[in-house]
Amino acid sequence: MFDIGASEIFVIGVVALIVIGPERLPRVAKTLGHLFGRLQRYVSEVKSDINREIELEELRALKATMQDAARSIEQTVNSQVNYIDSEVKQAGAEVQKQVETAVSPVTGIQLIPPAMPASEPPASSAEEATPAKSDAADMQAGKPSVNDKDKPA
Repeated sequence: MFDIGASEIFVIGVVALIVIGPERLPRVAKTLGHLFGRLQRYVSEVKSDINREIELEELRALKATMQDAARSIEQTVNSQVNYIDSEVKQAGAEVQKQVETAVSPVTGIQLIPPAMPASEPPASSAEEATPAKSDAADMQAGKPSVNDKDKPA
């Protein structure tokens, strides 16, 4: 702060001893020490306040920068969402038109319901299985089958 060397301090001390006197010099030195300490504390407080204000300004500038970046990202995302939404709506409208054109010629066709419900088994398959079993039993017993009667011997 001050550019004072050791020889200059020695000269100031000798002058103070002559002017103030040996009785009051310790009290004056103590008072000057307290005042110098207060001055140093005041200067350090001012420095720390200035540093805090500078950091606060930097943080405010950073906050503003981040908010601008967030707004630009939000605008970009919103524009992309709006673009995609319009494309999806346009594609949906095109699909709806294609469905309407594909369905309109089919409106005059009526479907005929099936004659028999699908849950009932056909009767002919059950009847075919029964004679085969009786023919096999007749052959084992040595009886001629119905088909054998029709054949010439």
